[in-house]
Amino acid sequence: MICNMMVAAQEKNPPKRRRSKWALLLVLPYLGLCFPQIYARATPSLWGFPFFYWYQFFWVIAASALLAVVYRKLKT
Repeated sequence: MICNMMVAAQEKNPPKRRRSKWALLLVLPYLGLCFPQIYARATPSLWGFPFFYWYQFFWVIAASALLAVVYRKLKT
């Protein structure tokens, strides 16, 4: 009987899904790397690395930072 009441209560009040605009920041790395025609070139080079490589490496660091920011904002 108690179990039936708990199930009925859960069906009436489904858990609310929290949407946040902070999560949209996670689209930036995808968009930054989605079109290799933009960054598939050798110049400018940075410390001897062609643009193609250091641009992608930049997005590894930037994506990690964005994930940390979004995590901290959505954690609370």
